[in-house]
Amino acid sequence: MSNKITTSDRNHLIVGLIFLVFFVISFLTNILGALNPKVSESFHLSDTMVGFLPFAFFIAYGIMSIPSGIMVEKFGGKKMILIAFLLALLGSIMVGLFPSYTSFFTSLFIIGTGMAVLQVVINPLLRVSGGEENFAFTSVMAQLIFGLASFVSPQMYSYLVKNIDAGNTEKPLVNLLSQMVPESLSWISVYWVFALISLLMIVLVALTKFPKITLKSDERVGSKVSFMELLKNKYVILYFLGIFAYVGTEQGISFWMSKFLSVYHGVDPDTAGADAVSYFWLLMTIGGLFGLICMRLFDSKLVLRWFTLSALVFLALGIFGSHDIALWCLPITGFSLSVMYPSIVSLGLNSVDKHHGSFAGILMSGIAGGAVIQLLIGGISDVTTLKTGMLFIFITLGYILSISFWAKPIVRNKTIQKSKS
Repeated sequence: MSNKITTSDRNHLIVGLIFLVFFVISFLTNILGALNPKVSESFHLSDTMVGFLPFAFFIAYGIMSIPSGIMVEKFGGKKMILIAFLLALLGSIMVGLFPSYTSFFTSLFIIGTGMAVLQVVINPLLRVSGGEENFAFTSVMAQLIFGLASFVSPQMYSYLVKNIDAGNTEKPLVNLLSQMVPESLSWISVYWVFALISLLMIVLVALTKFPKITLKSDERVGSKVSFMELLKNKYVILYFLGIFAYVGTEQGISFWMSKFLSVYHGVDPDTAGADAVSYFWLLMTIGGLFGLICMRLFDSKLVLRWFTLSALVFLALGIFGSHDIALWCLPITGFSLSVMYPSIVSLGLNSVDKHHGSFAGILMSGIAGGAVIQLLIGGISDVTTLKTGMLFIFITLGYILSISFWAKPIVRNKTIQKSKS
């Protein structure tokens, strides 16, 4: 009997569940920037110690991306999703019960491991459940939902912290959560919410019947031989560094933004600072829609170049500008960053003619850039200033800009002009 999923078998309920998983991944992942100033204050951290927090989270991606692909083929998608949310639940409870720098650091690694597993599972599951012919559309929808969650998460943080600190116990959730967090550590409430969400997702996934994921040959992680063959190709290394630089840039701006605005412009991190982080992710989502149109009109190398140049301009204005300019321009960099990840991935995958599954695993390991670069920014900040530390982001953006010049894809993106010719 064939295990192939036909159109009639495809379960739209599964697609909806996958969209929900995308939402939860983003909701749990992109809260760190809003938390940064509060965590730093609560545990009396240096910037280097603060930099170790996103390091713990994103290094899990670098370590787990390739092993997760192997485990998905061995154990199946449903089991791996359950394990991922169990890790998220355990990590969240750890923060809630044992609020300290060490436990927070450890919990971020545990949660990051769970999120890395989910990222590997859900894309092939979305292709199987929604249908290959709809995969481009469902992928875009998933990214929009991902962006929406990144906007909502800091808003949730701001709501809880403001009301718990003010003693507004009549507000929904505030009375319960205020009794579960230590005094002056109201931000811990966020992780009790994460624990509840993770528990609900475990129940929901356990009760759902999943289709069998049959990976195409190009989607499989591949053998040691395929990895060794790819690593001999200089472009594989260069594109890995591109993802490394991109995630480092994205997190470098979003993670340090609220603290930067607080230190240099006196912005309240619980209100306007959290809003700035929230708008960064919202504008990234809007930019992604605009980027889709641009990709249909222009060569992806040109689109990447234009957006990267705009990111350099807005980042410079945000770092060196006045209060109002910084409050506007730092979030706007999210719009400029929106096309970088899909552009680098597509240019990279279109630059090799085989072993795409293994190459994708190598590229996903580049997400560890979100770990290493935050540590560098924190270390530089301790020796000099946070403003000087954030200047390191110009180096990563410079590397991304260089890709738009040296990239030589075998297959170029299809544009309207090409379609007509």
